[in-house]
Amino acid sequence: MQHVNADNRRPARPGAVLGRLAVPAGVLAAVVGAFAYVGAVDPNEPGHYPACPLLRYTGIYCPGCGGLRSAHAFVHGDFLAALQDNAMAVAGYVLFAVVWTVWVVRAVRGRPLRIDPGPVLLWSAGASLLVFTVVRNLPFGGWLHP
Repeated sequence: MQHVNADNRRPARPGAVLGRLAVPAGVLAAVVGAFAYVGAVDPNEPGHYPACPLLRYTGIYCPGCGGLRSAHAFVHGDFLAALQDNAMAVAGYVLFAVVWTVWVVRAVRGRPLRIDPGPVLLWSAGASLLVFTVVRNLPFGGWLHP
């Protein structure tokens, strides 16, 4: 398979393609390392990670509460437990995988990754996080508690 430069459609040098993949590979290595650590050091065991200050002092679950337990369950293939611990975190894992894959494909093709979410998308994401946070703290939202 020959890679092509975006500028003049000549085949790109293999070294150039590898150079364009260095940053996405570094980001993936960091994420895999973080997931490996959380997979090895169980957040369900006390004393390994600090407690959420919002939960500790107010009893309110923040949008990130249960995120480490979710990542731990995800690493171990327990996707239902990961969703139960923090559904928004699982959505974030999936979103990261999609964006990272698009980034790699564009890098191989010599095109930059441009993420330019419009105001509607940003407000929708913020509203979703807010609704998730409010619902998980209401009596009927107990199924969203970590």
